[in-house]
Amino acid sequence: MFNKILALLLGTLLLNGCQSAFGPNALQNTHPAYNQAIAQSLNEQMLLNLVRLRYRDRPYYLRVGSVTASLAFDSNIGIGSELDLGPGGNIIQPNLGIGYSDKPTLSFQPLQGEDFLKSVLSSISFDALLVMTQSGWSIERVFGLCVERINDAFNAPSASGPTPAMEPEFRNFKKAMKLMRELQLSHGIEIGPDENNRLNILFKATAENRTKIAELSNFLGFQKPQHEQTLLIRLDNNFLNTDRNVLKIRPRSIVSVLFYLSQQVDIPNQHIEAGLVNVTQRRAGGPFNWGETPAGEFFRIRFSEDYPDSAFLTVPYRGHWFYIADNDLESKSTFMLLSQLFNLQAGQSRYTGPTLTLPVR
Repeated sequence: MFNKILALLLGTLLLNGCQSAFGPNALQNTHPAYNQAIAQSLNEQMLLNLVRLRYRDRPYYLRVGSVTASLAFDSNIGIGSELDLGPGGNIIQPNLGIGYSDKPTLSFQPLQGEDFLKSVLSSISFDALLVMTQSGWSIERVFGLCVERINDAFNAPSASGPTPAMEPEFRNFKKAMKLMRELQLSHGIEIGPDENNRLNILFKATAENRTKIAELSNFLGFQKPQHEQTLLIRLDNNFLNTDRNVLKIRPRSIVSVLFYLSQQVDIPNQHIEAGLVNVTQRRAGGPFNWGETPAGEFFRIRFSEDYPDSAFLTVPYRGHWFYIADNDLESKSTFMLLSQLFNLQAGQSRYTGPTLTLPVR
């Protein structure tokens, strides 16, 4: 009778252990860990590629195709007895063993090929710019990263590739974006499609905003509002159009945005002296500070010889640690915007090449 009760208790323990290791509890225990690990890995990949571009090294991208987790459950129950001639003889000794193992398999897909190159080399669409500005992002940040030119206001077009030798043109564009941001905060502008599905900017030339709009028109070259009225300006990418009621916009591609942001990577002096990077020069002489550009106001990658303690994201490269500071909220926001834009563009590509599958031990 005692043996039956003991076996029943052992079976109950095994059942409880099985329920805690599998089913909803297994999902609850493993899903957050996989989510965190994959997100961290992709973020580090993006940061590493920005640093690579600064050194003119080739970037490379892997996409996590799938994660397969296989849970194995092992158990054993045993009841043994031995003869003891002393007091309390015939001792019954139970043996119990419970264990399970988690064996995930990760599949990686390299992002490459014609389809991927087309997606990242194509200009960011007006629709994407509209979605970003209407979803709460600052127009100064979105346009400061993603737009290379508006009419005759240039946003460092030479930074859309490897580091240029001379400082770029950007100051009028930067002033214009600050005015656009002020108008956005005061609800003085609206961006949206018309009945023909063409994008337009509607300026609300109220007494409060008329001076800002007039100043903005000087930088961007569109017609000034004469009275308190709304002013509708069409957005176009045809720079042969000379209509003053049209804002000609040239968006960057994702690759151009990556190159532009890579200029914001701080470089160790020994790497500069060794000629590992190009140093942009001011026209008046001396090194140019990329932090002055529209992108430089919102993004910076620092370096350290030792592992930084207060870092949001860190990668080792060329004997140093490159990182985004955890309290640098502007850089963290810009990095989030970059990730969304990259996923929006590169996510459209379909990969048909070989897949790298690795078991994780």
